[in-house]
Amino acid sequence: MHAWPASEVPALPGKGRDLRIHDTATGGSVALDPGPVARIYVCGITPYDATHIGHAATYNAFDLVQRVWLDTKRQVHYVQNVTDVDDPLLERAVRDNVDWVALAEQETALFREDMTALRMLPPRHYIGAVEAIPGIVPLVERLRDSGAAYELEGDVYFSVEADPHFGGVSGLDAATMRQLSAERGGDPDRPGKKNPLDPMLWMAAREGEPSWDGGSLGRGRPGWHIECVAIALDHLGMGFDVQGGGSDLAFPHHEMGASHAQALTGEFPMAKAYVHAGMVALDGEKMSKSKGNLVFVSTLRRAGVDPAAIRLALLSHHYRADWEWTDQVLQDALARLERWRAAVSRPDGPSAEALVEEVREALANDLDAPAALAAVDRWAALQQERGGTDEGAPGVVSRAVDALMGVAL
Repeated sequence: MHAWPASEVPALPGKGRDLRIHDTATGGSVALDPGPVARIYVCGITPYDATHIGHAATYNAFDLVQRVWLDTKRQVHYVQNVTDVDDPLLERAVRDNVDWVALAEQETALFREDMTALRMLPPRHYIGAVEAIPGIVPLVERLRDSGAAYELEGDVYFSVEADPHFGGVSGLDAATMRQLSAERGGDPDRPGKKNPLDPMLWMAAREGEPSWDGGSLGRGRPGWHIECVAIALDHLGMGFDVQGGGSDLAFPHHEMGASHAQALTGEFPMAKAYVHAGMVALDGEKMSKSKGNLVFVSTLRRAGVDPAAIRLALLSHHYRADWEWTDQVLQDALARLERWRAAVSRPDGPSAEALVEEVREALANDLDAPAALAAVDRWAALQQERGGTDEGAPGVVSRAVDALMGVAL
């Protein structure tokens, strides 16, 4: 599966700062020192309704991670998946009386278009669950053969007790885990499971649903969590720098994925930092496909909204915060974009060297994009009030905003 084209990232003078970021597993800030190649895995969409503002907010956060690393002169090895076979996708296809493969391809293509328009840097590897199945099957067999997984009526389940570190990503108690498991695709009440929290690794073929050859597992399709594990281990290996996604993925998805990988390899941890973006609400409720309360990036673009303004609207909230999309959020972003473009359109201006360092520091400090925006706002206000004599300053600001925040002025 191919990703989307990369926008050019301007080179800035000097060098950026190492990233300090909030780690869900420890509950505190961690200083990341990735070495010459930083490794990041971000969980992708299930392509049955793309791309809403909640998606865009999540991918904006991890685009900032990449940009901070690139500014430190590192390479970035970024991997993202597409869950192109899963219950929600199949259910939507049945509801709309369309082919599930065509639906997945259509929504994935739209996602690529939106990511391109928003200037999100693409992953080096963009992998669909279906194409990953040949690599998933041997992992499930290994877990079963080692005693870390077991069969139940043809399905294969992972035993959470096989990983002594289980629970360490989300830090939740068993009762909360059980509740969230039921709400987020698990089956804690299924009779015969060793532990209600045990997640499915391989679902035996069901009538009327797609299935693939699973070798000794029989025909079926993979569970949700093992899909990402197989892709991450194949392309990044254990101990990569950042596992990212929305905050609703901390449990069960990232918790289970970490345990799968740790049981498979005997190594700990799967990722050095588990980083989660907040949820976006609309009309007082979390924006989600199941509730249908969605604002789509493509709809905004078709209405003529500049993608740079959409990006500024996302940047105006700290990535870990839960926030609400409103028309005022967008209007504020449009006004900011107009002010910034007017400021950099002049032939000279106030010196921008300190501004670049201020933006770098803000983003290195747990991706504090609102602080970075405020710094540019102050420069733009100074430009409007009294201008300056530095002929290179507007160009420096324009390149810095593009390189570090993905906003083209």
